[in-house]
Amino acid sequence: MIKKNKIHIGFFALTFIVMLSSCSSSSDSPGKEYMPDMYRSPAIEAYVDYGEIQGRENTEVKARISARQTPKYTIPYYGVNKKEVELMLPNKRKAGMTWRESHGLYGWDLDTESGYENARLDTINPLTMTAQNAKSILKEGERLYEAMCTHCHGEKGDGNGTMIQSGAYGDLGVVPAYKNLDTLSEGKIFYSIYYGKGYMGAHGSLLDKKEIWTLVHYVRQFQREGYGNFEEKDESDSKTTDSK
Repeated sequence: MIKKNKIHIGFFALTFIVMLSSCSSSSDSPGKEYMPDMYRSPAIEAYVDYGEIQGRENTEVKARISARQTPKYTIPYYGVNKKEVELMLPNKRKAGMTWRESHGLYGWDLDTESGYENARLDTINPLTMTAQNAKSILKEGERLYEAMCTHCHGEKGDGNGTMIQSGAYGDLGVVPAYKNLDTLSEGKIFYSIYYGKGYMGAHGSLLDKKEIWTLVHYVRQFQREGYGNFEEKDESDSKTTDSK
């Protein structure tokens, strides 16, 4: 009987100690959490290396991204604007199988042959530029160009960026000036940015299609004088009308 009483007293004493240890003088403290994972699940961030957490290394998952790929040919929800949705649909021009080795396009939807030459048929940029949206498109194009292109193509599109000046890619001139590529169709420019060409890597995983078409508009500025300047056109038209 005495033994049972000791067990009961010991149990209650242990419970009392545990309860005291979970208390805190701070009104904001939740107290001691003994099993937090049971009710507070840790958030998993996309594209984060979980191979090393708090000094503990797990070589099996080291450098493995946590986000899973979406099913093939699926795209995010872009609203109900038909033109906007069509703009974001998967690219109809495929890169050839050699792009897998030359530009690291493993896991991409490739074809037996390159669609680069057929991209010349895509002569119209589906991201229509008007007098109302020209400034916003070119401003966004400038932002993307500074982030993605300036280091090689240069601020003026002359192919003389800081990376080229450093000699990292060999002699100067390895990146052609945009003004020498003014005969390229919008489709070919898009294709080159999307899949990569020459020393340039693919940007299709870094930029969405709308952003790439925005860059195509911005690049045209270096190739065609007055491109995107609707104000000058309006002024010249009004002068012509007044003269009549």
